[in-house]
Order: sequence, then C-alpha cells, then structure tokens
Amino acid sequence: MEAVQDSYQLYDDPFRFYTVMLQDIAAAKHQILLETYRFGYDAIGQRFRNALLRKAEQGIRIRILVDSWGTGALDQFFAPLREAGAEIRHFKKLKFYFDFFTKNHRRNHRKLLVIDNHIAWTGSANYTAYSLNWREMMLRSEGRLAPYLARTFHESYDIYKKYIFKKYSFKKTLRFQDFEIVRDIPSIYRQQIKKRFEVLIRQAQQQVVIETPYFLPGFKLRKEMMEAAQRGVDVKVIIPQHSDVRLVDILRSRYLGILHKAGVKILMYQGTNLHAKAMMVDENTFAIGSANFDYRSFRYMYEMVLVGSHPEIIRQLKEHILFTLKECTPFSIEKWLRRPRIERFFEWILIPMRHLL
Repeated sequence: MEAVQDSYQLYDDPFRFYTVMLQDIAAAKHQILLETYRFGYDAIGQRFRNALLRKAEQGIRIRILVDSWGTGALDQFFAPLREAGAEIRHFKKLKFYFDFFTKNHRRNHRKLLVIDNHIAWTGSANYTAYSLNWREMMLRSEGRLAPYLARTFHESYDIYKKYIFKKYSFKKTLRFQDFEIVRDIPSIYRQQIKKRFEVLIRQAQQQVVIETPYFLPGFKLRKEMMEAAQRGVDVKVIIPQHSDVRLVDILRSRYLGILHKAGVKILMYQGTNLHAKAMMVDENTFAIGSANFDYRSFRYMYEMVLVGSHPEIIRQLKEHILFTLKECTPFSIEKWLRRPRIERFFEWILIPMRHLL
C-alpha cells in the first residue's frame, strides 16, 4: 500500500491562491466543503459560485456555510446553487433580542475549504474582490490533515443556528502529528486561542513575530509581550499603517507607545492593507488562521487557528515575513508623542467599545 504523501504550501498573493483554489474545486470528485465569513456578490464571489455550480451540476456533494452578518442572506445569489443540489446554510441569522447588538455580534469568522477530504485551505482570506488588493495568508494542505479540518466544518455546519449546544466539545482542540487545530467560540472567560497565544509568547526564548491587521491586545497579552521583550526576546508586531477599520487604528494607538517603551518592536506595513494573520515563535512554531489579535476575535467570534512546527511551513512563513518586513517602517515614538489631542481624545472615547471593534 502506497504511503500518503502530505504537502503544505503557503500563499500570500490572492491572485495565485484564488487561481489554485478554483483549480482544486474544478478537480473535485466527491465533496466540497466551504466555510467563510464573507462570500462576496462581486466578481470573485461570482467566479467561485459559478465554479461550485458546475460541480453541483456534475453531482458533486457541496455544503456551504456562510456567516449571515459577513455575507448577508441574499438568497437570489445562491439560488442557482440550491437548485443544482448544493446545501447552503447561513450561520446565525440576525435576530432581535433585548441585547440585540451583543448577541448578534457572535459571528462565524472561520475560513475553510476542504475538497474530497484530501485538500484543505485555511487562513485569512474571504471570497471577495477587495482581497485581491490585500496581503493575505492562506495555507493549502494536501494529505492527512484535511479530514481533521473537515471535522471542524461538519461541527460548525450542524450548529449553524443554535445558540445553546455542547460548547466545550465544540471548542475541543484537535491534534494530528505536530499540528493542533485550536478552536474558539464566543466567551468572556474561556478564550482558547488567546490562551494559546499567551503560552507561546511566555515560552519564547529568542523571537516572537506577530502579523495581524487589527491589533487590540488585552492586558494579559500586552503583559506577556512586554515581559518577553524585557527578558531579551525579539518581539516584533507587524500591522498595517492604515487598516480598513479606522476606529481600530485610532484605538490601537493608545497601546503602541506603551509597548514600544517596553521593548516591543512595532513595524508599520506600508503596502495595501495587510490582512494576514500569523504568529511565529523561535522559528520553530507557527500559528496561522482566521483570528485577529484583538478583543473582538477572542471574545465574540467563532475562530480557528492551526498551530504546529512543521519545518516546511516554518520555512515558507519565514520567507513571507521577510518579504513583508521589506515594506515596513518602524513605529515612530516621536510622532506618537506629538499626535494631536483630538486623536488622544478619541482613543479615550473608544475604550468602552474596544471589545466590539
């Protein structure tokens, strides 16, 4: 019996990974599972819908889970797929509650595509045209990891409209060889991904690199980063100079000077919006997935992060980070100290909203 060959490829160019994803969909023989926060009604969304439609018409089983907030519930857009036999569910449609905003803020932010239980994609990108201009990160795995990621999809698919379920089994970390699939559900007290990040930073001996579009770390994460820097660990945080959420940029400024003074190196990405979400520790451990480094992801989102130490993924992640750093400039403490009073005022005003940004 021929041994299964596992392979891993990291992509950060949306043109490339969308092309390969479409090729993988076209080659599907049995089943396609797709889970995403946002499925655009634009040119990219239409390309993927049409590719999935062709496979549905061939009799391939297709299951799609999109978030009702991120994607909306435009049934007309997905109607051709449903008519061809595809199964489509909208994760937790918006409902009117006494605490309308808080409960409806609990969204499925995961990104996952599994084909024939053999090929799996996970990472930062949605199926939208605007991602073409962003720096993203998607990991393509081929081999024995895919069934484990497929399991997470089926569990999300089964509870797509439930607000009460067996929470702790749903967020149980799955393990395969040197990989961990760390999952999170909305919770104030049990935030698995944040806890895993804290441990990784605490155990770091040489280097921590964090790459994230939205950077609003809570007290414990800030403490771990500052303590790591003060014991000699090279702690780097790569964030976009300007993200697509201006309120986050304003509020994050409150923390940048404090972290900088403690020895944390802040690098500002100058290219188009940086949307990749990754961490590398001591060049031997990585974390790649859908979670941002902020209160909202850790507290309100259904997220998933792949943690591991596979040397080929580490090699590719190092290349990705080095390329990203070429388009970064260091955070300027002088400019931060001279920032206008109106910005400081809005930083203060936004503090009570930090969990929802």
